[in-house]
Amino acid sequence: MTDFFADIAPLRHDPEGEGICFRHYDPDEMVMGKRMEDHLRFAVAYWHSFAWPGGDPFGGQTFQRPWFTDDMAGARLKAEAAFELFEILGVPFFCFHDADIRPEGASFAESRRNFEEIVDIFGQKMERSKVRLLWGTANMFSHRRFMSGAATNPDPDVFAWCAATVKTCMDATHKLKGQNYVLWGGREGYETLLNTDMGAELDHMGRFLSMVVDYKHKIGFEGTILIEPKPQEPTKHQYDYDVATVYGFLQRFGLEKEVKVNIEQGHAILAGHSFEHELALARELGVLGSIDMNRNDYQSGWDTDQFPNNVPEVALAYYEILRAGGFDTGGTNFDAKLRRQSLDAEDLVAAHAGAMDVCARGLKAAARMLEDDALEAPRRARYAGWETPEAQAMLGSDLDSIAARVEAEGINPEPRSGRQEILENVVNRYV
Repeated sequence: MTDFFADIAPLRHDPEGEGICFRHYDPDEMVMGKRMEDHLRFAVAYWHSFAWPGGDPFGGQTFQRPWFTDDMAGARLKAEAAFELFEILGVPFFCFHDADIRPEGASFAESRRNFEEIVDIFGQKMERSKVRLLWGTANMFSHRRFMSGAATNPDPDVFAWCAATVKTCMDATHKLKGQNYVLWGGREGYETLLNTDMGAELDHMGRFLSMVVDYKHKIGFEGTILIEPKPQEPTKHQYDYDVATVYGFLQRFGLEKEVKVNIEQGHAILAGHSFEHELALARELGVLGSIDMNRNDYQSGWDTDQFPNNVPEVALAYYEILRAGGFDTGGTNFDAKLRRQSLDAEDLVAAHAGAMDVCARGLKAAARMLEDDALEAPRRARYAGWETPEAQAMLGSDLDSIAARVEAEGINPEPRSGRQEILENVVNRYV
């Protein structure tokens, strides 16, 4: 045990409770025939909750944590504190990067040994708790060796380092029975074409991902391989910009049946989309895997990774997830961090509890909209014309035949309202 969360008891569901508790999230509440916990599949992000020191581009560390010692003693203490938070929140999952859980060694081998020691500690703790691993991943963006990318780096030695790193992290994820393995392309992009061979970098990125898929099958990993689209983190031209870009990349290398996407709300916004757009497109393409539930500061225009607090946005996100049939191996990871001035252990607990409540409210609103056919009925009505034999036959016809039919039948369509404001009012009645 640590002293960090010493005065904070496990949270309970109490709609009228005082202090930090769940007012909306009840893991056993049934929603559309499934427990709420099994719908939402919450996960705590190890990096923002336990590794981030509270810095930003204009200011250094503000958090003081007893495990910020950059040695194995601190890494072990961090693991103790992490599982204490998981217990307090009652979450079923967590996620990690390799660099979050171990100190950097003087060599790759030393870093690997540090990592594997903490993975073994995780395994012991997971045996004594209900917490499971939603996904593992490798941090291939923070260290200066990755300044020009990871799989897309012009230096083949960096490519090799990344391949060894991903192998180690996949082995750990498999050992801990993780549900997914994620690849984050934080620096898979470029600043200028003046020094970039774009074709070579894309080919190397495709080959790297193919190796990952091959290794998944070699070791018998039954989880899902995920890519997280990143529109501007931190380069101008990301190779994994949004869901559509990632899907085109997967198709080019024949991986669209092997790899799905982990979609972050903040990245969807930075790509110029809504979260629900990215989710709906992934659903239509058959690649919806998992989500990072956070939000951006809409005034700053940057990836601020804040805990969600907008119920209407969250409801529309879970609406698309429910339309997809819900999560399979994926879940709701809080890739979110405290504000730099939120220093206390209580802040970390309250942030997660509030976010879990927001997601619970959004899920229930989304479920009611689906059960009431509130949006699907008007959607079907809008496209009803395509159900006629003439419309279906047209899709198998040709331009000459269609043009002849337009003139012969005197077709002269009149526009009909899309009823957007009416439908927005419908949504507002549920949230």
